[in-house]
Amino acid sequence: MIVSGGEALVDLVPAESDPDLLAPRLGGGPYNVALAAGRLGVPTALLSRLSTDRFGDALVARLEASGVDTALLQRGPEPTTLAVVALDETGAARFSFYTEGTADRLVADPGPLPATTRVLSLGTLGMVLEPGASAYEAVLHREAERGVLTALDPNIRADMIRDPDAYRERFVSWLPSVRLLKVSDDDAEWLTGGKSVAEAVATWLDAGVEAVVLTRGGDGLSVYTADGEAARVPAADVTVVDTIGAGDTVLGALLAWLANRGVTNLAAMAPDAWSQALAYASRAAGVTVSRSGAEPPTSNELTDDQNASV
Repeated sequence: MIVSGGEALVDLVPAESDPDLLAPRLGGGPYNVALAAGRLGVPTALLSRLSTDRFGDALVARLEASGVDTALLQRGPEPTTLAVVALDETGAARFSFYTEGTADRLVADPGPLPATTRVLSLGTLGMVLEPGASAYEAVLHREAERGVLTALDPNIRADMIRDPDAYRERFVSWLPSVRLLKVSDDDAEWLTGGKSVAEAVATWLDAGVEAVVLTRGGDGLSVYTADGEAARVPAADVTVVDTIGAGDTVLGALLAWLANRGVTNLAAMAPDAWSQALAYASRAAGVTVSRSGAEPPTSNELTDDQNASV
């Protein structure tokens, strides 16, 4: 089972009928990762705390409809986090968050995850907002120690990080417990204070990360291991409606690809296998960006050679 931990929220996006109006869309980085993996047919669960308000109920219903296990969800009377989304002329999204006293940041450490857990994915606001960030941090270190394949997508929202230097130090402290790091090129620049991608990747690999997946928007995806750049694939050739959930879909689809093939040793993956995995993730993200809001594809919307060798 894949467990995705972190926030679930409501994106208020420009309405298709009138961009001056806002329409609610269910989302949040870790929530979208769970949706993407669940819709691709992999046993998946979301670890989070959701409100008992109307939005919280809708978030739960969408998880269930997408095949995501809700047994690890915690519920509370606090309101649902909101994100107001602004789109530029290319469809790229900028977010303004409303998180004070909301349910997802109050998640408690659930203790050891179920024995069926093979992959743990964390990131975005879940690793920023306290007290939840400390709970997820404890889960990360504990599950890494028992051999779970751990993934981290920091998915930087700079406006929500009050002390960038403290966050960067904390990020570095997570790396020995992270085996797969997924970052955008913008994330890489922010996390390293402007270092080159090569310098950033080398630092993270030296810290213990087995593979770094770098997303470059319209320029596609790359993965780096101790042997250098193992694979690079182009972005899907689609008409972009918006980019909401694109990176989340990349991670969810990539984890689904790995889980379907029982991959546990990223360092041992051959370049051809990485190319197949990234191509699958790129196709999935292409579907997501071709429609409004974070709407990852189902397995029926993708084609893939399920017997590809790793």
